[in-house]
Amino acid sequence: MPLSATTRVTLGFVLLALVCLALGDFEISAHAPWHSLGQLFLGLLQPDFSSVDSLGGALLRTVAFAFVGVGVGSLAGMLLALVFHRWWVRTFSAFIRAIHELFWALIFLQSFGLHPVTGVLAIAIPYAGIFAKVYAEILDETDPLPGEALPRRADRVSTLVYARISQAWPHLVSYTAYRLECGLRSSAVLGFVGMPTIGYHLMAAFAQGHYPTVGALLLMFYLLIGTLRWWVRPKILPLYLLVAPFFLGTGLPIMWSNVTRFFTEDIVPAPLRRGEGLEALWAWLTRLFVDQALPGIWNTLLLTQIALVATGVLALLLFPLISRHFMGRFGGVAGHVGLVVMRSTPEYMLAFILLQLWGPSMLPAVVALALHNGGIIAHLIGRRSNEVTLRQDAPTGVNRYAYEIVPRLYGPFLALLFYRWEIIMRETAILGILGIATLGFYVDSAIQEIRFDRAMVLILITALLNIGVDVLARRLRGHLRLRHGVNRQQC
Repeated sequence: MPLSATTRVTLGFVLLALVCLALGDFEISAHAPWHSLGQLFLGLLQPDFSSVDSLGGALLRTVAFAFVGVGVGSLAGMLLALVFHRWWVRTFSAFIRAIHELFWALIFLQSFGLHPVTGVLAIAIPYAGIFAKVYAEILDETDPLPGEALPRRADRVSTLVYARISQAWPHLVSYTAYRLECGLRSSAVLGFVGMPTIGYHLMAAFAQGHYPTVGALLLMFYLLIGTLRWWVRPKILPLYLLVAPFFLGTGLPIMWSNVTRFFTEDIVPAPLRRGEGLEALWAWLTRLFVDQALPGIWNTLLLTQIALVATGVLALLLFPLISRHFMGRFGGVAGHVGLVVMRSTPEYMLAFILLQLWGPSMLPAVVALALHNGGIIAHLIGRRSNEVTLRQDAPTGVNRYAYEIVPRLYGPFLALLFYRWEIIMRETAILGILGIATLGFYVDSAIQEIRFDRAMVLILITALLNIGVDVLARRLRGHLRLRHGVNRQQC
């Protein structure tokens, strides 16, 4: 019996991941790693909130950067969505969202320094590209009949406001409110490059070996994410957006001469800056590609494929935790809490913690990526499973899982996994800043050496790689006719 296209693609990805696993660097090199892990869990059980003032300030700034960054990004995204039918707008939006927030932060740090504008732009720019795509999809799905009912003399703005945006408004507000959860994670991670958010204090506490403070920071962050639905309501979002800028803090005055020099000189390739010809530029690009870009691309792709399959396996194993077909009321609540913790912890933050505990290798990165992304997909598929109606004589236990539920959910599951593919690639690249030899490692090294021209070329390569993976994922979804059918709520 010939295998279906879905089965062939699945087996192909699994085999590719196994090959990558054999080629990767996976080891635990830290001294007494399990003791350190135990200390971390003890810190979660006995958190130290003694520095509540500084921790509260970090949490407040984390929220402020998220609100302002997401607010600016949503406004820019709406403007782009209105002209999203133009090819250059779609290309521009794809490009800016393909570059991770931390890469944008590293770029702006060189010109604006540790100024609030750095954190705001680092979130707002990639989110504008994401909002543009999603907002355009939401507007395209509106019913065209109300527009046809308007008077013929109605202008384009009136038609847009009264016929399209009025219909799409609940979905636009809902998605924007959801996107704040992603913004909070992005804001927290900005602390790892020096911005005064919760990630900065987490990094400092780890450096001092003060695990109770680490536990307090993580619990505060989980509480912030877990209670989001209660304190972020669409009706009071405008108030939050108005107040948030006043809690960003202050920074050193921006030296506009440095900004001008960075964008007109520092990022210009060295051969062009020295007035050398195209031959010298080609030799410079070739050396950069062979010595840094190629190894970075190899490790990024290697790690991405392993993390992608590990994410899929983990999601299939964990979605029953919140499914009414497998769990009772108490078990479902416990499973929901577990998945909230998994999907609420940013990959970068989790990878940083595991690197401190296990030492440098690809293992912490794979575990961090799989836990976060697996938690997101398991949550979405588990909710989808609750909509499945079983016949009265349906099997129970493992047979129900293997022969009733999974076959019905496998199409949406695979579609969601392919949607996460490009996101996993973005995160894999940025994890190089932590010392893993992906593209982010070479970007960070170039910035440390004040070779901003090299860093910009490597960032551009990262963006093109992400766009390529996104195109491939879309074609695979189209080939397999996959529709996730859950919602757009995935960071």
